[in-house]
Amino acid sequence: MLPAPTRHSGRPFNRSTLEQWLRSPQGQRLIAQEQAELHRVLPEVFGRHMLQIGSWGHGDELLQSTETLHRAVLGTVSDFGAQALAAPEDLPIASKSVDGVVLPHTLEFSSAPHNVLREAARVLSDRGRLFVIGFNPLGSWVLRQRMGLGYRAFPPPLRYYRIGRLQDWLELLDFEITEVRRFGSGFPWLAPRSQNQAWSLGTLVAPLAPSYLLVAKKRVLPVNWVGRPQRAQVRPLIGAVGAGAATHSAAHSNNSPAAQSVASPTLETPSS
Repeated sequence: MLPAPTRHSGRPFNRSTLEQWLRSPQGQRLIAQEQAELHRVLPEVFGRHMLQIGSWGHGDELLQSTETLHRAVLGTVSDFGAQALAAPEDLPIASKSVDGVVLPHTLEFSSAPHNVLREAARVLSDRGRLFVIGFNPLGSWVLRQRMGLGYRAFPPPLRYYRIGRLQDWLELLDFEITEVRRFGSGFPWLAPRSQNQAWSLGTLVAPLAPSYLLVAKKRVLPVNWVGRPQRAQVRPLIGAVGAGAATHSAAHSNNSPAAQSVASPTLETPSS
């Protein structure tokens, strides 16, 4: 299940609070932006299966633009839009059977993010794509929360991860980072009447964008076939081995002075 982070004020942050916030205008705006970002990149994946690990939003609305034959949401909470339940750190899915994996804030709610990424790498087929959506630790929303403000306006998850840190983890799992994009804008703690103006202002500063999308491609490692070892063969210079040895011995003896005198006798001119 989703962990239950606590706030500085001691008030619990549970699943119902998250669902309620995602249905708010601010939450719907965030999901719409995340869906737009995925709509831009998901059609690049072809194949049979697209898998979303972790429930976020309503049903499979984040996967609407996929071109794969099948799409599914594998969540941890039954009433949070998931089609099946499983632990993201231990997926009941065959290896190399999925063409694309979407992790919408899944790492931020997991107590073992390394295992989640490792499982995603395992189930992905060769050259499969991984899409990670997260909250920017340096974004305006998270900075506001870390100051102990905006509890009702923004329900942040338990952990945040820098993009550089995720890149290091994925490279260790033989992924190639193909795109990193910060998106989103605005300040959700403001009143609804000033949201539109604040949303436009936030787009001017990309590092302060509240969310990011990281796209990675699974590398295909070269296979080195190990065949049956073969015995080393020495090819004789002339003829067979025995004949070659005899020839070498004869050539060595011919180089001696005695042999040269026999092989090249001196012609004597008869005296007149």
